[in-house]
Amino acid sequence: MVDTLTLDIGGMTCSSCAARVEKRLNALPGVIATVNLATEKVHVSRPSAVTTAELIAAVEAAGYTAATPQPRPPEAEEGARLSRRLTVSAALAAPVVLFSMVPALQFSGWQWVTLALATPVALWGAYPFHRAAFVNARHGASSMDTLVSIGVLAAFGWSLFSLFFTSAGALGMRMPPQLLATPGRSSGELYFEVATAVTVFLLAGRYLEARAKRDSSAALRALLSLGAKDATVLVDGYETSEAAARLKVGDHIVVRPGEKIAADGQVIAGQSTVDLSLLTGEALPVEVGIGDRVVGATINAAGRLVVEVTGVGANTELARIGRLVEQAQTGKAPVQRLADQVSAVFVPVVLVLAALTFVGWLVAGFSLQSAFTAAIATLIVACPCALGLATPTALLVGTGRGSQLGVLIRGPEVLEQTQRIDTIVLDKTGTVTDGRMTLSEVIVDSGDTAHSPATTAAELLQLAASVEHGSEHPIARAIVNAARDRGLELAPLSDFIATAGFGVTANVSGRTVTVGRRAAGPAATAATTGEETAQAKAETATLSETLDAAIAKAELAGRTAVTVEWAGRVHGVIVVGDTVRPGSPRAVNNFRALGLTPILLTGDNPGAANAVARAVGITDVRSGVTPQGKLAVIRQLQAEGKTVAMVGDGVNDAAALVAANLGIAIGSGTDVAIAASDLTVMRGDLGGAVDAVRLARRTLAVIKGNLFWAFAYNVAAVPLAMFGLLNPFIAGAAMAFSSVFVVTNSLRLRSFTSSAAASSAA
Repeated sequence: MVDTLTLDIGGMTCSSCAARVEKRLNALPGVIATVNLATEKVHVSRPSAVTTAELIAAVEAAGYTAATPQPRPPEAEEGARLSRRLTVSAALAAPVVLFSMVPALQFSGWQWVTLALATPVALWGAYPFHRAAFVNARHGASSMDTLVSIGVLAAFGWSLFSLFFTSAGALGMRMPPQLLATPGRSSGELYFEVATAVTVFLLAGRYLEARAKRDSSAALRALLSLGAKDATVLVDGYETSEAAARLKVGDHIVVRPGEKIAADGQVIAGQSTVDLSLLTGEALPVEVGIGDRVVGATINAAGRLVVEVTGVGANTELARIGRLVEQAQTGKAPVQRLADQVSAVFVPVVLVLAALTFVGWLVAGFSLQSAFTAAIATLIVACPCALGLATPTALLVGTGRGSQLGVLIRGPEVLEQTQRIDTIVLDKTGTVTDGRMTLSEVIVDSGDTAHSPATTAAELLQLAASVEHGSEHPIARAIVNAARDRGLELAPLSDFIATAGFGVTANVSGRTVTVGRRAAGPAATAATTGEETAQAKAETATLSETLDAAIAKAELAGRTAVTVEWAGRVHGVIVVGDTVRPGSPRAVNNFRALGLTPILLTGDNPGAANAVARAVGITDVRSGVTPQGKLAVIRQLQAEGKTVAMVGDGVNDAAALVAANLGIAIGSGTDVAIAASDLTVMRGDLGGAVDAVRLARRTLAVIKGNLFWAFAYNVAAVPLAMFGLLNPFIAGAAMAFSSVFVVTNSLRLRSFTSSAAASSAA
């Protein structure tokens, strides 16, 4: 048996640290671990034989700490510590840099003042880098902090040596500034400004990273903390107040206008509109009534509701969102693998390059000071911090922004697929249309009453609703709601059988009633149990010319007709109609603008499918398709060389969502569809699927941009430093700037707006 867990990792400072933790954990039998530097977490898949204690011990053996996730957010504390260290270090380093770079300020004895100012910066300010380097060295390893620590201590140590044992300590000494190095010429006798400036630059980069992490997860933390504190519980007709944390599945709670819904549940009484903006990012309230699902922490905007609790604690929608977002942030995109491999070997390579640089300059006949300058610059400028930050910071910001807009990305690997897809298959009911079908017409067959008494429209609707009461299909809900609106009482049923894509059969009041559509082609064969399926019953039952004409008329108008049959005869037809979502035509146009070819896929009849397709502007329509047929269509498109995305919301879409290269579930659908998808859109409209693809593509573009500039920086800067063309001061600033650039570039994702908002603004 394999299970998963997440651990908080302490002490990591760069991607080399993350790679080391991964290597230790993956060495355990059957363990697959993925470390995210930005979130400081590791996501572990392990066999049951491997205990949590063994995992923690493996991490500690690598020189880091591990613990089960804590409820308190560590980002705020880390940011406060870094802020204090950065503020003090910057205040002390500023005069050191000024004295060293401006000759007019170099008074008699200035170098001894810089020693007093630089010492706390090089030792206390840079302590996080020294500590990490020491821990790594103790375990026979190195990291990016190793480069920084060696560079800072070497610059500080050389300056101490020069100050005490050379003429650099003489009163009245002057040191000319040199921003850019010249091969063969030393950059000065003292390097206090290098030790202090590099420390401040790196602390500033770390502080910005901490702020990025805190800001990116703040929206999600705020969302998860907005649940109701109290609930009004209905027991035997009496209302009592109780803490929301004590609610149990099956409790009935009363939600008045303006109150938060205390838990996930299903409406059993009342009608209202619910503000889902916390969950979906959409300001427009959604109408709910009996049988509709509601989500905890959303706000009841209008009428009184009675809700039966179906999910509490970790089983709520908000908790599920938190897990999905954290899973996405903890994972690793395939594009990051190369960066990880480079970072894992880069540090020891740089140490060797710095040593070769030092020896090479000495062999070439240059001074010890010139060789030292080039080696220190190589150490500092080569630190590939930006490589380690390129992917996790973009993921952190992108998934955080997605949670605000109601878009959940299941994992980083999904990003690659959004770039490759060229075809998007759209389920009709509940995706392109609103899925809330309403009753249009009830047609009863007057037929031969000699052998069968005439059936009234009310009786036909009552029987159909009694059978459909056991189904979750939108057509079933329309029939049941219509019967209740007319005051018809539903009869008890037994022997309920649902045949996906065709209909349902049940025993009602002594009659075996089948409600379903009549598919073209031969009748379905009997089920393996020997019982007839709903399709087979519908095909073999007698259908009068009157009802046949009614079905043809309804389908021509784009509506759906289902037959109601018992005793081998179709006694009537119920016609229901669906409406196209207002934003669907715009969403289809947006899909085309993204380079995607839309295809409408539905189990409905050709008339209804073509009517919807015309309304939204789709020319490729596949109608009358069973759930197995939907899967076959996806595989056929893939066999033709297409990379396919599937958008759906129902149980019958789950297989197609899994088979597609990219599965997108509309969050108003079933849990099965959501579990089978790669992207989940918590909004009910198709425009949310457009935003999901756009956001995923934008995040991937930012990651690739980050990696390009990080690679380009190191490739260009290291040779310059080795040949003495970079002063260590400038090298430190450039290296820190590369990390800051990656973080700020990722933060641009916070400005991502939905397609609907962009259209409104335009």
